[in-house]
Amino acid sequence: MGYRLTFAALISVSTISFSASSLGSESTLHKEILAADNAMFTAFNQCDVSAIAAFFSKELEFYHDVTGLKGFEENMMATKELCARDLGLKRTRVEDSLQIFPVKNFGAIQVGRHTFCHDVGGKQDCGTFDFTHIWKQTDSGWKLHRVISYGH
Repeated sequence: MGYRLTFAALISVSTISFSASSLGSESTLHKEILAADNAMFTAFNQCDVSAIAAFFSKELEFYHDVTGLKGFEENMMATKELCARDLGLKRTRVEDSLQIFPVKNFGAIQVGRHTFCHDVGGKQDCGTFDFTHIWKQTDSGWKLHRVISYGH
């Protein structure tokens, strides 16, 4: 359970579906965030630390209800340590839980739930958690700028 919670705190990014109050499922914003999310979690599920780092803003602030606030360097160090453990952690999105909202002249807010699992003694150990992500649009692409991870 501890590994699952820690890894969920490190990388809480998920795919997007729009609600009626957001832009619509075929919007450019939706497609761009979906692509960034898919690439980020492909890297996460493969434990490709360099690829994961490319999605984080250097000004990353990661707020976790259990472990507190961490910045970019702390998150990258923890990601490297957890990947070195070879836990086989995998993230899946909770369908129909996700929303995205534009943030004028900045990026997007993403809200939802996702499940992290890994094998423990031949059984899957899983936990489902809530998150809010703030994505920043930059010249080099979408960057995860703020993460709020809760419900652990």
